[in-house]
Amino acid sequence: MLNLKATLFQEETMPEYCFFKKGDHVNALERNDTEGAACLRDWGYTKQSEELKAANTHCALAHFHDIRNEEQAREHEFSTGAAFLALIVGVLAVVDWFFL
Repeated sequence: MLNLKATLFQEETMPEYCFFKKGDHVNALERNDTEGAACLRDWGYTKQSEELKAANTHCALAHFHDIRNEEQAREHEFSTGAAFLALIVGVLAVVDWFFL
């Protein structure tokens, strides 16, 4: 006789992390760790706006750094793109003025 059992899969929830920064040092804490957050604030850390879910602290910090690096790259691309565009417009204006 065949015996079948139904197994319900329960979704594992990953903890949510928040980040505290002081200078170049970043620390990740589980969002519900109010005692640790108070200690970090006492030591001069400031809470960052990012909060994310991750498997563990190391993954959370890696993802935080990825987000920050993407933001910096985007800002750099925007600034260099805008500067390049302004240079081209300036050159075209001079060329147009020269041939008039």
